[in-house]
Amino acid sequence: MDANDRPVEPSPAVSTDPAAAGAPEAWATSVLGPTGDLPPEMFREAARATADVMADYLRDVERYPVLPRVRPGELRARLDGTPPEEPEPLGKILEDYRASIEPNVTHWQHPGFLAYFASSGSAPGILAEMLMATVTANAMLWRTSPVATELEGVVVDWLRDGLGLPAEYDGLLTDTASTSSLIALAAARESARPGAAADGLAGGPPLRVYASGEAHSSIDKAAMTLGLGRAGVQRIPTDSEYRMDVAALESAIAQDRAGRWQPCAIVSTIGTTGSTSVDPTARLADIAAREGLWLHVDAAYAGAAALIPESRPLFAGWERADSIVVNPHKWLFTPLDCSLLLSRRMERLRASFSLVPEYLRTVGESTSGRDYNEYQPQLGRRFRALKLWFLLRAFGLSGLRERVRWHQEAALALAARVDAEPEAELLAPVPFSTICLRWRPERFCGRESEPAVAQALDDLNARLMDAVNATGQVFLSHTRLSGRFVIRIAINHLRTEQRHLDTCWQLIVHHGRRLGVELEVSPAPSG
Repeated sequence: MDANDRPVEPSPAVSTDPAAAGAPEAWATSVLGPTGDLPPEMFREAARATADVMADYLRDVERYPVLPRVRPGELRARLDGTPPEEPEPLGKILEDYRASIEPNVTHWQHPGFLAYFASSGSAPGILAEMLMATVTANAMLWRTSPVATELEGVVVDWLRDGLGLPAEYDGLLTDTASTSSLIALAAARESARPGAAADGLAGGPPLRVYASGEAHSSIDKAAMTLGLGRAGVQRIPTDSEYRMDVAALESAIAQDRAGRWQPCAIVSTIGTTGSTSVDPTARLADIAAREGLWLHVDAAYAGAAALIPESRPLFAGWERADSIVVNPHKWLFTPLDCSLLLSRRMERLRASFSLVPEYLRTVGESTSGRDYNEYQPQLGRRFRALKLWFLLRAFGLSGLRERVRWHQEAALALAARVDAEPEAELLAPVPFSTICLRWRPERFCGRESEPAVAQALDDLNARLMDAVNATGQVFLSHTRLSGRFVIRIAINHLRTEQRHLDTCWQLIVHHGRRLGVELEVSPAPSG
């Protein structure tokens, strides 16, 4: 058996004895009383034991396969039962966590997690999450948490400055890019149809949002939520590098103006989810300005690269956008969830969502000038600014740049290895830190367009990805580009090292060659 075929050894047995976890007998065996919470000293000891579990997990996470070896329904059967009528000791709950929960998550903290875009939580961010839960601040109004409101303004400014954007951008923190883009497109709707938030969209032509065929599905979901409908999103064709075709966009806008649609907004993606392609944002900004349309830039993944001055040419034109989204929980090592929404037109965001019932009005004290709930659909808000405050101070902008720059360099080095392998091929450029590739045995070179060969190559690469993932050492995901099945390797995990990328490539080559030898395709019909 080849070394790469060996299954990952299961995690060594972890002691579930509360005393072994550093927990004294008191908190491990006591139960909560009929009223009140755990006494502070018991909480202190329980927190220490829990911190030990957390630190052990981060240290030992590689002992787990990235994907847990379980089947759908198996865990439900193990965890289900009658609800607990009586209180249980925290020691027993922590014991069950270590036995049933920790081994069975998909291990996003594993350095071999190279799928999707990793959300790796750094230690400073984890500590901030603990403190967020401790103070339980609801940052909906300035009054409900003054420091949460004012610190949010500080960290938004810090990150905006680090990304090289002008001071005219203000913003807020949301949960994910889906929400950030929803808010941005709500503002675009309000800009195109003033009063839409109050009166709805009846009585006017339907609104249209333009996005490339590679733009994220959250744009469609935002349109569904905002009453534009999926038909309100016009998907624009892309060029050979999966960038929005500017001529096709101009043609679509002209056709809509001549027909029944009212153009509303353009979405420019810098770092698409499939290929990480970069739309020509500067040219799209010209069109948006000429046509009077809102320009939203989705840089949820790739925005972190703007910390690096030499990468900023890829972002040319985003400083003219009406709104921008960047997710610190993707490539800036902030624990889920944390999305940054920036805008030069915050008054439009507020007009889209401001609704202040009497019970939320501030009485008898001066107004803060900023209650963030008025800029988003949700009322309650987490104290996300604390995570960014910890992270930006603990790493510094220089530390973040160093890590992001290494990811980009590592991706280019891996892309070079793909190019040097005759049976592998890159299927998209590598502007940031994600590689799109497939395995194509040499004997099929030049026959890729034959339907039978195209299907066989799709099947081969799906099996290849599954074989690599089954080892447990790394986790890869896929997409389709120009109809072809493509394996993605996304390098943006805080803990990924060169050895993990070496292992990933060795596994791809080993299983690609093994499966390639087995691949049989009927010859193309003659004549």
